[in-house]
Amino acid sequence: MPSSSPRLPVVFLPHGGGPWPFVKLGIGSEPEKQALTRYLESVRDMPAVPPRALLVVSAHWEEAVPTVMTGAKPPLLFDYYGFPEESYRLSWPAPGSPAVASRVRELLSEAGIESAANADRGFDHGTFVPLKLTYPDAHIPTVQLSLKAGLDPREHLAIGRALAPLRDEGIFIIGSGMTFHNMRGFGPQGRAASTAFDAWLRDTTPRDPAEREARLADWANAPAARVAHPREEHLLPLMVIAGAAGSDRGRVPYHDTFMGVELSAHAFG
Repeated sequence: MPSSSPRLPVVFLPHGGGPWPFVKLGIGSEPEKQALTRYLESVRDMPAVPPRALLVVSAHWEEAVPTVMTGAKPPLLFDYYGFPEESYRLSWPAPGSPAVASRVRELLSEAGIESAANADRGFDHGTFVPLKLTYPDAHIPTVQLSLKAGLDPREHLAIGRALAPLRDEGIFIIGSGMTFHNMRGFGPQGRAASTAFDAWLRDTTPRDPAEREARLADWANAPAARVAHPREEHLLPLMVIAGAAGSDRGRVPYHDTFMGVELSAHAFG
């Protein structure tokens, strides 16, 4: 597909906990919630031109092979539990894009990466919760791509490299996860580990791309890595984003605390 727009950036953002911006519960302090809200609202200003579509890689979807949503009108998947009733009536009616989904599969195939399609799946909360702040009008066609089971960082870096041409085709690639995700570690007990691991990440993403990818592939040996991520599904969207970044060096547009631990966002381009 020929280029028709300036190259768009790519971003990995923290999506917080459950439907946190839309419920009156103690998910983060008010200053923490306000800081993350402001950041997520600012993401819409990252692209120099409005994107024609969004491609979102969420931590909350894993399949045997990378799988892309192909529905034209995806529903919402309320994949959180124990929240107030109103949080299950949220709306974010972004249209899907079967054409963009097909292009994703084409690029993966060209890279020798097997993929699959799912016409029925809806947007999980890793997509609709943060993007309800970023794009409240839900007017941009949005496609969600799964992680690959096994959570191999090298495979996800390769997926990102395969999808990089989308940046020249008006598609804004967003990874949605968390730089700290230990459900027993939120709060003061996890602060030291989150500080150590997040500092390592913030030192890693601005590096030369070859060094960046080598460090990310070996992320489990970083300081406090397995305390920050007992299971790495919330970190793997960053691998896809770093792979799609190409020669762009990373920057950190958000670094704050949320639920008592340090989190960061990472942008390229």
